[in-house]
Amino acid sequence: MGGEPAGPDGRILALDLGRKRVGLAVSDPFGNFAVGLETLIRTQKFDLVAAIGTVCEEYGVTRLVLGLPVNMNGTEGPKALESRDFAKILEAELGLPVTLIDERLTSVIAQQTLREQGVQPSRRKELVDQGAAKILLQNYLDRRSREDGAG
Repeated sequence: MGGEPAGPDGRILALDLGRKRVGLAVSDPFGNFAVGLETLIRTQKFDLVAAIGTVCEEYGVTRLVLGLPVNMNGTEGPKALESRDFAKILEAELGLPVTLIDERLTSVIAQQTLREQGVQPSRRKELVDQGAAKILLQNYLDRRSREDGAG
């Protein structure tokens, strides 16, 4: 295929890899905006990869975007290494390219948005990871759109 997929070539799936849950968001068919999907419960790596693969098949995903937990000072710690390792597993098992994106503050923004929307605290935990994935994907789509427009 070469290069980054244009919208009609397939959708992009974003993953926010949390300790207990994995938030998912998918692009619309034209790659303009992010839509939140379900939140997966974090299981054994290969069971999780299989569940992600099922979502990819269902939505015609051609690229994955995975949050890279970078420290506020720009350094990478053990969580970033875990995300890099998981990206390699996803690429090998699903045969899809994975783009790692700095995810600083996405969960904080998602929590704030849910609070402002009046979402009950009991529902926030499951929605924060989904919201973070949605923010992550929208940032990726917006950046890609700016880069396409600049060329």
